[in-house]
Amino acid sequence: MSSIITKFAGLELKSPVIVGSSSQTASVSKLAEYEKEGAGAVVLKSLFEESITMEIASYDSEIHPEAYDYISAYVSDKVLSDYLNLIREAKKVCTIPVIASIACHTDGKWEEFARRIAEAGADAIELNIMSLCTARNYTDGTFEKLNADIVSHVAGMVDIPVIAKIGSNLTNPVSMCDRMYAAGAKAVVLFNRFYPTDIDIDNMAFSAGNPFTSSADLSLQLRWAGLVSSSVPALPVAISGGVDSWQGVVKSLLSGASAVEVASSIIRNGAGWISDANEGLKLWQEKKGFGGIDDYKGKLNASEPENYDKLIRTQFIRHFSEVH
Repeated sequence: MSSIITKFAGLELKSPVIVGSSSQTASVSKLAEYEKEGAGAVVLKSLFEESITMEIASYDSEIHPEAYDYISAYVSDKVLSDYLNLIREAKKVCTIPVIASIACHTDGKWEEFARRIAEAGADAIELNIMSLCTARNYTDGTFEKLNADIVSHVAGMVDIPVIAKIGSNLTNPVSMCDRMYAAGAKAVVLFNRFYPTDIDIDNMAFSAGNPFTSSADLSLQLRWAGLVSSSVPALPVAISGGVDSWQGVVKSLLSGASAVEVASSIIRNGAGWISDANEGLKLWQEKKGFGGIDDYKGKLNASEPENYDKLIRTQFIRHFSEVH
């Protein structure tokens, strides 16, 4: 029987399916269910920098400065304390790796948070670096340096693996991943998903877009996983977004990913999606005669010239000029 064990960020996973961060992964009973269904790891619901900042801002800043500073510190510590309790409770019910998640966009405050998260027993920390660079007077490289600095400072504070989850809004994700590796990241996740914006034309107001991904979203990740895994082979890659079937898992592994993070499909279909995906993966491996994931991982990444040519293709000319 073939094996679906894989390694990611220095962690051995019994399956390449990692349950991605969502509201569901704040429930300890859900985490236990995900492990029972065969998840390789779980990423806890993110600790959001934006939420902490907004909660602090909700207090009247005109009060005495010392009182305001106290409130700010209290809110931050309370949010972190609740999160540390989630980690401890998760570790009581899970034998698979429990990965903490920090969704951030600034540098400077996460070092202490990371230290306490590691002390609480998290097996790794995923830094979900979410930011839009919109400054008109932007200096080239500033945004990329911020990303690398956040990883470097957190990685310097903890002994557990630091995973960088980056956005696709980068000029060169390959170069960014190389910088992440140099900064101390033990793995990278491609890509984080921004809050989806839509417009309600009846009320002429902003509304929330569809928060779920679909198989149509997988193409971008496959391209960059194929390029990153070839160019920065020492940095394990996980794909996030668009994996909605066992076939999506196979495609991700062939592109060079070591694992996939899945949230939308599990929320829509339930925890049983994990066992179905694992079973589909095993049957495909056995049909192809593979003993394990390492036998074919990256088979279609950019290491081969003909694969590279396909991965960097940006034009539709050939597709639409072919006679069908």
